[in-house]
Amino acid sequence: MSPLSPSDQAVVARHGWAQAVAAVLGALVAMVVVAGLGLWGAGAVDLPQNAFPRVVMATVVTAVGGTVELSGSAGGLANSEAGLTVIPLSVTLTGALVLGAGFLRPLRHRAVAGGRELAGWAARIAVLWLLALLALAFAARQTFKLSLDDTLGDVGDFLGVSPEVGFTTEVPSTLFFGLLWLAGVLILALLVSRRAPLPGRLLPFQESVRPAAHAMVVLLLAYVVLGTLVALGAAVTRGHVPETFAVILLGMPNLVWLALTIGLGATWNGRVQGPFGLPMPHVLDEVLRSDSTQALNLRTLAEHDDRIWWLLVVDAVLLLAVAFLMAARSPAGVRAWRHAVHLAVALALTVLMICLLCRISAQYGLSVLGIGDLGGGLGGKLFLTPQLWSAVALGALWGLVTGFLGALLARPVRRPGEITSAAG
Repeated sequence: MSPLSPSDQAVVARHGWAQAVAAVLGALVAMVVVAGLGLWGAGAVDLPQNAFPRVVMATVVTAVGGTVELSGSAGGLANSEAGLTVIPLSVTLTGALVLGAGFLRPLRHRAVAGGRELAGWAARIAVLWLLALLALAFAARQTFKLSLDDTLGDVGDFLGVSPEVGFTTEVPSTLFFGLLWLAGVLILALLVSRRAPLPGRLLPFQESVRPAAHAMVVLLLAYVVLGTLVALGAAVTRGHVPETFAVILLGMPNLVWLALTIGLGATWNGRVQGPFGLPMPHVLDEVLRSDSTQALNLRTLAEHDDRIWWLLVVDAVLLLAVAFLMAARSPAGVRAWRHAVHLAVALALTVLMICLLCRISAQYGLSVLGIGDLGGGLGGKLFLTPQLWSAVALGALWGLVTGFLGALLARPVRRPGEITSAAG
């Protein structure tokens, strides 16, 4: 075997296992800290049997697409039911940003990278990521004993019923979806970064893909920053500081990205019954708390709070801003209708992603000898699902309009590849 050339040695040094460990470990630590602080604000530190660390691990697992199953056991004389599907997107976003930065760091200051080089660097990270997911999956397991109240408690004490609930991680699906999440983060990092190198064959596509992808990431992050500022302002003026930080550190993207789609005109269907510890603004709770499925959109929300119409204004302003940014970052000579098509496709895909990630489904319940309701009494239900294809179509329509207008606004701006004549 021939010795490595100096350039090959430099590649190995930039893409070694130590750098991969730093990228994966940095992302995991950031996610655990954000999840832990958010759960602390939500009061989870008081969970029995020292379960707090395991709940933190389970939160991280769900944040990267893993599957955490809830279980219940109440003996032969009782029935229990529980289920939860919700992604803590604040934790997800934190991990994606840290891991993406760690992936791109060794690639900076280069124009082109070979496909084998990028694949080898990604494979190192993937191996370590799978090992970390495996450890998290086995750590995220816990069982709790429940105390019964009122009539259920009297019947349970008489019959010796001691209900338990718990959670466990489904390892195969966690590894599979966790690996898909990693692949998505790494691909998106390459698409969004203006300076990240690409294989030579993909260079022609960066002119149409990268400005639009970057614009969508800016849009999503702008909503998170804006929502965080509003939440902090509410905490200062109205109190409830721990609960506010729980919302920010666990579910801020869930709320603001939902608001983004509603501002576009999308409709979500949902229903709330019983008490839930999931963060939810008061106006959403007012609309959804019903015995039947309710539509959640600009009209229904505005019936409870006229300020909801500002979502329409915020969407228009921010979309025009990112459309202008996209056009300004695109090469000179791209026509306005092409900018419109690029933003339409990008925004439609972004809305599709939001609709898939922001769904919520949760229920729990307990009955003893038929006393109590698995959906009420000692229990509750919550679900929120989008009218998917109408939301995607609205995203495409908004993208066409704002993309075209943004291109017109960006015409006076000097863009990449534009040649200006020297002053005579």
